[in-house]
Amino acid sequence: MTSLFDEPEPSGGAAVDPGAPLAVRMRPRSLDEVVGQQHLLGPRSPLRRLVEADEPMSLVLYGPPGTGKTTLAHVISLATKRQFVQLSALDSGVKEVRAVIASAKRELTYAGRRTVLFIDEVHRFSKTQQDSLLSAVEDRIVSLIAATTENPFFSVVSPLLSRSLVLALQPLADDDVHTLLHRALTSDRGLDGAVTLSADAEEHLVRIAGGDGRKALTALESGAGAAVAAGAGEIDLPTLETAVAQAAVRYDRQGDQHYDVASALIKSIRGSDVDAALHYLARMVEAGEDPRFIARRLVIAASEDIGMADPTALLTAVAAADAVAFIGMPEGHFPLAHAVVHLATAPKSNAVTVAMGESVADVRAGLAGPVPPGLRDAHYAGAKKLGHGGTYRYPHDSPEGIVAQQYPPDALVGRDYYRPTQRGAEGPIAARLAKLRAILRRTR
Repeated sequence: MTSLFDEPEPSGGAAVDPGAPLAVRMRPRSLDEVVGQQHLLGPRSPLRRLVEADEPMSLVLYGPPGTGKTTLAHVISLATKRQFVQLSALDSGVKEVRAVIASAKRELTYAGRRTVLFIDEVHRFSKTQQDSLLSAVEDRIVSLIAATTENPFFSVVSPLLSRSLVLALQPLADDDVHTLLHRALTSDRGLDGAVTLSADAEEHLVRIAGGDGRKALTALESGAGAAVAAGAGEIDLPTLETAVAQAAVRYDRQGDQHYDVASALIKSIRGSDVDAALHYLARMVEAGEDPRFIARRLVIAASEDIGMADPTALLTAVAAADAVAFIGMPEGHFPLAHAVVHLATAPKSNAVTVAMGESVADVRAGLAGPVPPGLRDAHYAGAKKLGHGGTYRYPHDSPEGIVAQQYPPDALVGRDYYRPTQRGAEGPIAARLAKLRAILRRTR
């Protein structure tokens, strides 16, 4: 078995040039050769049923680079014996799309052969360009396979989505990358036993691949070339590091170090050591840590350790998470570093954390009670008869925008959960909060 990659393959299953890149030579030729994406390729999966039944279909393949969108399109075409035509949204427009559709009509009419039209980076097509596909897809003149790295529900027009099956591809698991490397080392289409791979070099390849099969094979090929040039029969870690120009990071994403380094990152941010925080961020990034995991930790830290001492910290952390999802890696490490620097240098307060913890503890201890009548919903028929909302005072009617009235249940009157510090923006908040509570509790 091999894996999925985003590189073109000769149509019709033609022999691959032995001088072609390793990733191209090791490309799957059938669904059964594919490693990974088993959620799409299992025995009863919709995709396998569609392919094996050779039914007309249109697909939108959604996933990060290197997960096999282009390759899967080729495999489907070979499995269904259809003509395969590839367009890139970067250099194609309505004219090129119409030419392919016209050719597909002729092929279907005179040869009875259907056409698979693969459009890479379909999110770059304008609405007009996407609309030009609709009639051909609707009439099944072409089976469209559209690939995108962006959420298709935001980047592909609704009429096209409604006519297509949307399939989300996932990064390869580490075990899948290991399998891929072993196949490439021994297959006559790959390195054919010319070199072996040391265990630590293999682990390093898996780390730097980050779930990207093409990246793993490209790095392996580079390491093999360096080993052969040096007259060595094994790709060891120093040789591989030199070949791919990326130092190994001692980091097990499934073991204790995963949690140790993540903990050190957050504690360095909490301790305001920006340099240590950047170091641990770099270790996580270089180890191939899921950037979404890092971003989630930063969003949590922005509220847990900074809170209202710098309310903009949370905005920066959320923006970093959005940016990573939008641009991907490796460039995504820049917004992550931006957020780390902001959080580490911001004034710190755990007042929000303490307030939430105490309020949850009280709720769990049974300190609740009925909502005061004045705060209850009064918008439905009969609410006034129940006394709902009758004593409510509208704050905007007051010159200060605040009036004295009871908001918490009786059991919690006078309870202060949020106790701001004097650090950062919480200093002014503390002063204002004292005045707010004095007005609210004036009659108590």
